[in-house]
Amino acid sequence: MKEISTLAFLLIAALGEISGCYSFWAWLRLGKSIFWIIPGIFALIFFAITLTKVDATNAGRVYAAYGGIYILSSLVWLWLAEGVKPDRWDVLGVAISLIGTVVILFSPHR
Repeated sequence: MKEISTLAFLLIAALGEISGCYSFWAWLRLGKSIFWIIPGIFALIFFAITLTKVDATNAGRVYAAYGGIYILSSLVWLWLAEGVKPDRWDVLGVAISLIGTVVILFSPHR
């Protein structure tokens, strides 16, 4: 059960981070209104709070493991929000990073 809640918190955090960062991208790179950053700021706060809900004793370990989830979520965003289908190299890269996430999170650390 711990594994499911950990994965859920990491995925929810990734949604907050990606959507929050995208709001700044939209403003600075796509010429959208500066008001796009208001929900972005709230999304980034949500991201930070959600990441603290992961049941782990060390912040650095959570951040490291989160990297794989972030890569996966970024490619899903690329596909669903930006309309660019990930290629085989994207899929290989995310598979490698997710192996790292599992090792970091679920190995018996001392």
